[in-house]
Amino acid sequence: MIVAVKRNKKQKIIRILSLAFVALMLVGYYFHMSSQMAEQDRIDMETKKAAKLKEEKIKETKKNFERAVLSEIEKAVDLVGQENVQHVKIIENKLVIICELKTNLDALMVRYGTLALIKNTLNEIIVAIDLKYIMERKKNV
Repeated sequence: MIVAVKRNKKQKIIRILSLAFVALMLVGYYFHMSSQMAEQDRIDMETKKAAKLKEEKIKETKKNFERAVLSEIEKAVDLVGQENVQHVKIIENKLVIICELKTNLDALMVRYGTLALIKNTLNEIIVAIDLKYIMERKKNV
């Protein structure tokens, strides 16, 4: 027995249209995903730029703080007299200046007043100044 299958032109057209529709769907999906990826990349770049700007601002603040502290140390050492200073240290949030025993601290007392804590030991004089005070003073000026 021989069976003959008739093929319609309608079936070919339906197949071609369905393949074209699938191809159009794939192309549309590709363009949709590429636009979403581009938008995601743009958002990532913006967040990276914002983080970089914030980091630069923090670095600039740290540099300004360091400059202020160093200039204040120079002024304090000049007031005491450089030949009388043995050590200058920053311990936690205090500026500590260690001077010789017979140092005149009147100029330092005029500048810092009671905020300069002074301790006389047998071999030296220790002066401690709060860095918080220095920064508040720089903000006001």
